This record gives sequence, C-alpha cells and structure tokens, in this order.
Amino acid sequence: MTAVLAIDQGTTGTTALVVDREGRILGRGYREITQHFPRPGEVEHDAEEIFQTAVAAAREALGQAGVTPVGVGLANQRETVCVWERDTGRPLHRAIVWQDRRTARRCAQLAGRRGTAARVRARTGLVLDPYFSATKIEWLLERVPGLARRATAGDAVFGTVDAWLLFRLTDGAAYATDPTNASRTLLYDIAAGAWDDGLLRLFGVPRQALPAVRPSSGVVGVCAARYFGAELPVAGRAGDQQAALFGQGCVAPGEAKNTYGTGAFLLLHTGDRCVRSRRGLLATVACGPRGEPAYALEGSVFIAGAAVQWLRDGLGVIARAADTEALAAAVPDTAGVYFVPAFVGLGAPHWEPGARGTIVGITRGTTRAHLARAALEAMAFSTRDVLAAMAREAKLRVRALRVDGGAAANDWLMQFQADLLGVPVARPDVVETTALGAAALAGLALGVWTDLGEFLARRRFTRFAPGPGARAVRARAAEWRRAVDAALYWAAGARRP
Repeated sequence: MTAVLAIDQGTTGTTALVVDREGRILGRGYREITQHFPRPGEVEHDAEEIFQTAVAAAREALGQAGVTPVGVGLANQRETVCVWERDTGRPLHRAIVWQDRRTARRCAQLAGRRGTAARVRARTGLVLDPYFSATKIEWLLERVPGLARRATAGDAVFGTVDAWLLFRLTDGAAYATDPTNASRTLLYDIAAGAWDDGLLRLFGVPRQALPAVRPSSGVVGVCAARYFGAELPVAGRAGDQQAALFGQGCVAPGEAKNTYGTGAFLLLHTGDRCVRSRRGLLATVACGPRGEPAYALEGSVFIAGAAVQWLRDGLGVIARAADTEALAAAVPDTAGVYFVPAFVGLGAPHWEPGARGTIVGITRGTTRAHLARAALEAMAFSTRDVLAAMAREAKLRVRALRVDGGAAANDWLMQFQADLLGVPVARPDVVETTALGAAALAGLALGVWTDLGEFLARRRFTRFAPGPGARAVRARAAEWRRAVDAALYWAAGARRP
C-alpha cells in the first residue's frame, strides 16, 4: 500500500499522520512538548525535545498503520529559532518560540531609524516585530558566549524548526529550509527568492550560519533508517500555515483559510501577485498548485485557542476546552463582556507588542459561561477584522472561509463565525490539514498523486451558512472594536512618561 508519513511539529505538540493514496488516515501519533517561560513575555522550547517528540509521534503513527511509507513531509511552527553545533547537532540554547516578545525593544529601536521599517517591509513583506526570526537570532548571537565567533566560523548554525528536524533526521547530511519558512525570518527577499545581504548586515547574521533554501516539494534529504525502520526521502516541507493552506486546496487567488490553534492564522492566496499591505497585513510566500512558490496575504492573531487554555489552566473556570461549546450555547450573549486576549501583544492588523489581555464589561452578573463565550467570540471577531482587511488590500472577494485547527471542531464557534462574516465556513472531515498539506507536498514530488485535485478528491466538508441571527451578531462588531481600543490605549499608556 502506497502511503506518506507527515510530521506536523506545532507549538504545543507534534502530530504525525500516515496518509494513503486514497486520502485515508492509516495511523496517527501525538506528543506534547514542554513550554518554558523564563521571564514574562519569553517563551522557549527544548530543541532536543522537539526532535524526540517528532520521532516518537511518527513511530506511533507508523506502528498503527503497519506500512512503510514512500517518503516524509514536514510541517512546522514557523519563526521559532533553533541553534546547534554543525558537527554534533547539539543544541546551544533553547529554541526561542514565535510567541516570544523579548526583542520588542530592539524592534522598536530599528523601526525608529529613518527608512529601516519601510526597507525591511519592501524586501520581506513583513513588519519589524519580535514575532519573526531575525531579532531572535541577533539576541542569541549577542547573549550566548562565543556564539557569534562560532557562527562566523560556520560551526554553529541556525534554523527554523523544519531545518532542525531535517538536519537531525538525516544525521546532519541535509541542512536546508524552504521558501515558506525562509519568508518568515526577516532575512529573505521574497521577490528575489534569496537571503538578502542588506538584511543579514542589519541583523548581524552570518550567511554561513543559515540553511540553503530548497523547494517546498521535492526530495531534499533522506531520513536515516534507524528512525523509522527504513531510509525515507524527505520530499515535502512547509511552514505550518502555508502547509494548511495547501492542504485545504487553497491555491488560487481569493481562496482563504483560517487555522484556529494556539493562535489564529488567516491566509488569503493571491496567486503570483505579491500584494504589499498598508493595513498591517503580511505578504508571504505560499505554495502554488504543484508546490511552487506563490504568494499570500497573512494576518496572525497571536492568541486564539490559548485563551481557552488560560480559562482552563490559569483560572480553572472550565475543566476541558470542549466545555466552552455548551457554555457558550447556554447564554444568549456575553451580557456585555468582551475579551481581548492580547497576552503577548496584538498581531494583525494592529501590531502592538505592548498590548496585554483585556476583559471589559464585567458585572456582578458575569458568569463563567459569559467568559467562555467571550473567549470564543474573540476568535471570531479577530478573524473578521483580519479577513476584511485582506479583502480590501488584495481587491479580492472572499466567497467562503475554509477552517481547521483544534477550535474548528467547535460547531457553535463555526456558526458564529459564519454569521459574523456573512459567508459560508467550510470545515473538512480531517481538520489536521497542516499535516495533510505536508503529505501532499511530499506525495506530489514522489508521484503518489498526479496533482492536488487528485489528493483532494475524497475530502468531505461540513458547511456552516450564515443563519437568521447573523444581523444581530454583526451589529456587535462595534463593541468589540471598543474593547480592542481599550487594550491599545493601555499599551499606549505604558509608553507615556
């Protein structure tokens, strides 16, 4: 039986799927990874643990499937930076996670230099924000003793998680990233398709300490047999959001998806046209129908499902994340409560790293049901803000939104989202579209599927159409904006003398 192994290394854990030619999931594995918070606003992962959980999850999936796949596809949490010894593969510092805000002051300093922010944005499509990789690398070079010297000599190297996994799985034989991940570093010219010398100088990053950039679909290395029982070619790689966009079949202009995970990530495919945003959205590299480089507009909401986790783990007001669906349905509205979960700042379209979580409208009558509903509504309102800005910038009409991620399983949230957007929301039968996208990129390169249409042929979708309550739901958008303004006002106050 012909099948592909897909490894999706995410922020909170690693998922592995074995997908056969008919699109069936033959095996599934999952392992959580530890979250480290050295100081407020700082988030780190153990790079060795990332690798070990990826191998363990893949072995679990392969054990269930009982087949030897023809190859491997990788998807990964983007922007997170690993650093390791070139000869041994030993990590030299914990990975600095995309959520980490330790370089906010440095980003503000760079943005204050005349013309710097505009120059960076023109080449990368990104904004100067701690979210991206470059200032994380710069921080490591400055703070880890001897690292700058070793990086210049080429015996210490950096990479996003895809490059780290590829390096380890191939026992150091392959050291490469792909255009989708490179485009999230602030070091890559998305028009030229290459690392940019000017940006490398700006952030002090030696070129020899960065991986080669190789296509998203195509064999780039071979996994050592000791990991999965056979030598398997690594033939597909993409950052998690671009992988999910591809796995959803969004490869044409105007097709959009949202992943409701730890954060919420919206991508709107713009084809071969790179749309330069003036509203805080990002231009990024995506995949075309064969995995070739294309473009998308992206808006990132830093905290989505993590707000529900906070209600569960931080406040203890729910026992399980799934409890929010029944709680939200149990009340007619939030009774005036709005929750802006800006725990690590606000992403698109605001880009305010100083914002923090804000809950407004609390009264003595506020219950845990109102808080749970407000957390779910925050995901939908944030999605609406970003998607509306995307459509205006790209001059494209979005006729439907495809969704995935853990919170997409919440029927109440999906219906609320459709009501708020005024367009259908489509949820696939398998919501692990990030892993499916990685599988598709690998399978196309290895001849498992002739084209993306063949890969998608047996997928099924549940559609949520706007209902009779849609008008009332959309009328509340103004109150949501007031709550966001309150969070922004708080952040501005912190900068006042």
